[in-house]
Amino acid sequence: IREIKMTNQHTLKLLGTFLVSTGLMTMSMPTLAASLNLVATVRDFKISHPDFETFLGNDQGIVQSTLGSDGKPVYAGTSGNPTTTGQTNFDQWYHDIPGVNLNTTITLTANETSPGSGIYTYTNNSYFPVDNQLFGNEGNNHNFHFTTEIHTLFTYTGTGSFSFTGDDDVWVFINNQLAVDLGGVHATEFGSIDLASLGLTSGSTYTLDLFHAERHTTASNFSFSTSLVLSDNTNTVPEPATLALIGVGLLGFGRRKLKTAK
Repeated sequence: IREIKMTNQHTLKLLGTFLVSTGLMTMSMPTLAASLNLVATVRDFKISHPDFETFLGNDQGIVQSTLGSDGKPVYAGTSGNPTTTGQTNFDQWYHDIPGVNLNTTITLTANETSPGSGIYTYTNNSYFPVDNQLFGNEGNNHNFHFTTEIHTLFTYTGTGSFSFTGDDDVWVFINNQLAVDLGGVHATEFGSIDLASLGLTSGSTYTLDLFHAERHTTASNFSFSTSLVLSDNTNTVPEPATLALIGVGLLGFGRRKLKTAK
């Protein structure tokens, strides 16, 4: 009788095959992806909010360089930040606060510029995702007072870049560290990051978190371009506890099969 030992790597491979074959999880081939779908949370604010429709001007340094433990930007303080009115009001931008904001989700689709290029772009020069929704336009031709929040993942391949063009505030965090700071109430601005400068490890998976605010009337632009294969976060992935239970079931199934074969 031969004893067969299953390595952790082989077990994980079996688990992955099982999840895909049963439809519990989908797998995409990055080199074949023609588009990437990213879910964004949009929070709408009233025009009367102190941080909206009040200030103009560039304002880098509103947030600290590291995301908070809740995965949200940490306010750096009013000193040197003339377009904000304090931590209490800023903390409302990316948290659900009854009576202060209302939220919904949208899907942004970034398309590959050409087949095989590996460059994905999303361009919207009239970015008004909650027109006539939530608190409404409040007498304006568009709903100009809202924030956008995106969380996604990518596997670093040794190279990669991410750039954003738009208004107003935009902060991009990679691996929880601030990589692009376009803070302030301003016209369209451009910011980019070459990931080779971040000291990332090739083959490892990292987070990319984007936070945006539209705070003033007349225009709203939201565009990004990247060579990163960002995870399609519209897919449903089983919770870790579910994966663990499935893994235990697979191991039990494997042991029964081995006993039967003896």
